[in-house]
Amino acid sequence: MVSEPGFLAAKPSAIPFDPTLKLSPTDGDPLPDPTSYRRLLGRLIYLTNTRPDNSFVVQHLSQFLSKPLVPHFQAATKVLRFLKSSPAKGILFSASSHLKLYAFADSDWARCPLTSKSITGYCVVLGESLICWKSKKQHTVSRSSTEAEYRALSFSVFHSFPSRFVLHFFPS
Repeated sequence: MVSEPGFLAAKPSAIPFDPTLKLSPTDGDPLPDPTSYRRLLGRLIYLTNTRPDNSFVVQHLSQFLSKPLVPHFQAATKVLRFLKSSPAKGILFSASSHLKLYAFADSDWARCPLTSKSITGYCVVLGESLICWKSKKQHTVSRSSTEAEYRALSFSVFHSFPSRFVLHFFPS
């Protein structure tokens, strides 16, 4: 991917996505060849299997596959520059770790500028090994950041564990 024409000489980036950047489906010029953007996003989607740190930005850029614009392609190339700066990162499955299950969830309240829906992200870790993760736009609009966080927590629990498991929450 990084060996595509023009990307080998690109300056590496420390972050995959500028958090202040607000991408829109209407702001910017259309790409002359949208297939290059779609091909690049397809490769990035495949890469999220071993690089979950890019899941959020790839999910965000995937919303613009039907009509990609120049700012969308520039954001996708920033992901490539980030990958160039950290080629050895990825998932490590430890052979000698304890078997405790942890789940972490978070949300970005009203992140989507078009729908005001929150973005949910979660990951599940078994011992020291990451076994499940997801970043997704919530189905409904949350009225507060607390409600968005609660939705993220419930989404992570109900989508991560098979229905045959019964989870018990004990107050501390």
